[in-house]
Amino acid sequence: METNQKKPLVQLRDVDKVYQSGTQAHPALKHVSAEFYPGEFVAIVGKSGAGKSTLVNMITGVDGLTGGEVVVGDTFVHELSESKLALWRGRTVGVIYQTFELLPTLSLLDNVMLPMDFCGLYHRQESPRRAMALLTEVGLADHVEKPPTKVSGGQKQRVAIARALANDPPLIVADEPTGNLDSETAEGIFTIFDRLADQGKSIIMVTHDESLAARVTRVLHIADGKIAD
Repeated sequence: METNQKKPLVQLRDVDKVYQSGTQAHPALKHVSAEFYPGEFVAIVGKSGAGKSTLVNMITGVDGLTGGEVVVGDTFVHELSESKLALWRGRTVGVIYQTFELLPTLSLLDNVMLPMDFCGLYHRQESPRRAMALLTEVGLADHVEKPPTKVSGGQKQRVAIARALANDPPLIVADEPTGNLDSETAEGIFTIFDRLADQGKSIIMVTHDESLAARVTRVLHIADGKIAD
């Protein structure tokens, strides 16, 4: 899918990330610049240790940068205080983890509503309706009252996608979202991402699966902490 949007949603400007281990410095990202546009589905591909996860952690503000700038919309992400960063992330970025990160004591419905509550966006009537609609969209309408322990890995990943969409963020970031799934389930997850991009969301997916990467809007290869394209 092509996008005719001229203004990027995400801009990385000469981003560096160096990890310190004692007296040793370990560069994870080296002068990385990239732009991501609304409606794009971008795959970030590279070997283990190449800097893929570090790159998305810069975008989401999960980890601090060493140099450069990350701008999402009009927000300079790494200039935010911790409290403002958490609120910004909850309202602007839907993060999908390979390990799902669902709370086992809550129902699937309650798991999806958690981001609404954390960001002060919970409404007693509207929030359950939205969570139900999102779970229906990912094919889990018949399982909403179950805890995560009672559904399959593929279903958990779909719950994680629904939760990432809870606050209707413009940006979805997924770190190896199909790594633990069989090929048929992974195909279903990919189809959901494709549909979200068609709706105007920006999807950034870290993956080692070159067959999936070949089907997205754009692929960024990263090697030794640098964009290799």
